[in-house]
Amino acid sequence: MKLSQLRDIVAIVEHGSLRAAARQLEIAQPLLTRSVRALERELGTPLFERDAKGMTLTAAGTLFHRRASVIVHEARRAEEELRQIDGSGGEGTVVAGLSIMPHTGLLPKALVPFQRRYPKVRLQLIEGLFPALEGRLREGSVDFYLGASPQQPPAQGLLLQKLFSNHRAVFCRQGHPLAGATSLQALLAAEWATTAVDYDASNELAHLFTQHGLPAPSISLLAGSALSMMVALAETDLVAMLPVQWGDFAPFAGALQRIAVTEVLPAPDIVLIRRPDLPLTPAAEHLVDLMMRWAPL
Repeated sequence: MKLSQLRDIVAIVEHGSLRAAARQLEIAQPLLTRSVRALERELGTPLFERDAKGMTLTAAGTLFHRRASVIVHEARRAEEELRQIDGSGGEGTVVAGLSIMPHTGLLPKALVPFQRRYPKVRLQLIEGLFPALEGRLREGSVDFYLGASPQQPPAQGLLLQKLFSNHRAVFCRQGHPLAGATSLQALLAAEWATTAVDYDASNELAHLFTQHGLPAPSISLLAGSALSMMVALAETDLVAMLPVQWGDFAPFAGALQRIAVTEVLPAPDIVLIRRPDLPLTPAAEHLVDLMMRWAPL
C-alpha cells in the first residue's frame, strides 16, 4: 500500500468523481483507475460501487476512507509544517471552519497580518457551525473550528476549548420605524429573521421571548449565511438578534443599526475545537492567535 494510493482514494471522495480527482491530482484518468483497482486487489475487497451515476463508497470503502483521509491530511500537514518553521513563510493550506461571529468580529483584522506572515499559504474559510463540521475535523480535512459553542459537546476525540463569553444585540436597517425600541415587548409587532446555518435558530429566539413572559415572535426569514442576513436586514423591515460584533463590522455599519433593548441577550460561548492528538501547523496556529488578539476582554 502506497501513500499515493491513499491520496487517490481521498481525492475521488472529496472531488466526487474519477475525472475531477484526476484533474486535481494532475494525472491521467486511466492511471487513477489502475491505482484504485490495484489497491482493491491488495485489500481483497472493493472500495467503490461503480454505476452509470459514478462511484460511491462501499461499506468497507467508507471505513477505509476514514483512516486514509487522516493519513493523507496529516502527511500534507507534516510537509507543510517543515516548510513553515524556517521563518520564510512556507507554503500549504489552512482550512478553518468559522461561525458568523468570528467572520465579522475576529477575522477582518487578522487577514492582512496573516497574509503578510504567510503569503504563500492558501486560506480556505468555511462558514458553518460545529455539528456540520465534526466529520471533517475528525478526518483532518478541516484544521480547526472557531465559533459558537455547540448545543452538545463533541464526542471523544475532539478537544473543545472555551475562548470567551459573548452576547447578542438586535439589529435593523438604518431608519427602521422600530429603531428606537427599548424592549423586546416593543418589538412584538416586528417581523424577524433568524440564522439557519446548519440549524434553525427560531426555537432559540422563541424561548428568549418566553423567558420574558412574551409570546413567540413572528419569523419571516431564515438566513443560511451572513450575506443572506445582511441583504435581508438592509433591504427590508426585518429585525434580527445577532452577535454584538455585527455592530462593529465596517461593511455593515452604514446599513445597519442596533436597537438598544434593555434585556440581556445571551449568546453561545466562542470556542476552539480541534483534534488534540494532531498539532496545528504553524500557519493555522498563527491564524488562531491573530483572531484571538481581537477577542473581547
